[in-house]
Amino acid sequence: MAIFMSVSSSSYLPEFRFRRLRRSSVLRDLVRETQFSLNDLIYPIFVQENIDAAIAIDSMPGVFRYPEAELAQVVKTAWDKGIKAIILFGVSEHKDDCGSDTWNAQGLMARMILSAKAAVPDMLVISDNCFCEYTDHGHCGVLNKDAVKADVDNDLTLVNLQKQCLVAAQAGVDMIAPSGMMDGMIVAIRQVLDDNGFSHIPVMSYSTKFASAYYGPFRDAVDSNFKGSRSTYQLDAANAREALAESMQDELEGADILMVKPGLAYLDILCKIRQNSQLPLAVYHVSGEYAMLKAAAIAGVIDEEAVVLETMLAFKRAGADLIISYYALQISDWINSEA
Repeated sequence: MAIFMSVSSSSYLPEFRFRRLRRSSVLRDLVRETQFSLNDLIYPIFVQENIDAAIAIDSMPGVFRYPEAELAQVVKTAWDKGIKAIILFGVSEHKDDCGSDTWNAQGLMARMILSAKAAVPDMLVISDNCFCEYTDHGHCGVLNKDAVKADVDNDLTLVNLQKQCLVAAQAGVDMIAPSGMMDGMIVAIRQVLDDNGFSHIPVMSYSTKFASAYYGPFRDAVDSNFKGSRSTYQLDAANAREALAESMQDELEGADILMVKPGLAYLDILCKIRQNSQLPLAVYHVSGEYAMLKAAAIAGVIDEEAVVLETMLAFKRAGADLIISYYALQISDWINSEA
């Protein structure tokens, strides 16, 4: 028997139950605000010269430096798993003080791009455009002549960056991703691409990249001999307003996609940029973040799949459209197994 109460419409205030929309998986799916899929992922691949077999990176379980001969198969495997974009990092055996191998049309960077595109023509191939993997000092550009304190010369580095990006474009790259945090790098790249018939190639800028302690395992991955600090050109972790200004400047200079790096410790920055820009926004789930999750999973203190997928949702919820993650292939396996 129904129960009715006599109430005044002006005085009755219903008790809202948020749980009404959580009662079933169908309801939860229907009202879910944030969506994550394999289309959001970019897979980083490390390629090393003069090796015959893949080398495991101890600080990043499940990540390898691959020989050039295996790159094509790695790209095909990623594509078959549903990953449609990769970003390439070279581990060079031809380092010098300025990273000149990157603007050699027969150098490692150009060869990686050519090999990846030949393996899967539809794969979106992105080149990480920097110099730290190609310089003997490990910095992201040309060092100045100050004998007391070595620092990267911004404008000399821009000249070399233009040469590097032009070679990447000529090799068939689909997207340029400058990561060196040089002032004016986007306008310099946009100019050289446009002037040489590559106006169709987009630029995904590492527009807000912090001088972070989370990068440690990456240096193992690229066999870096870097010593010191990049604090004179990467962002101070304490500076939120400056972080926003950096990305807004790159948007003004013509970047097609902005990025925040690292991810988890900087979700507030990701959110601030999302609120101030309509451009696609990427986040880099960096090596230190990956290594910590792997360590916790190996120790048995977390459910790896659940925590990683929750992390991906956190990036999306904060405003990211694209996620660069070393977990990309493993995420693909998890998602495909549930399909």
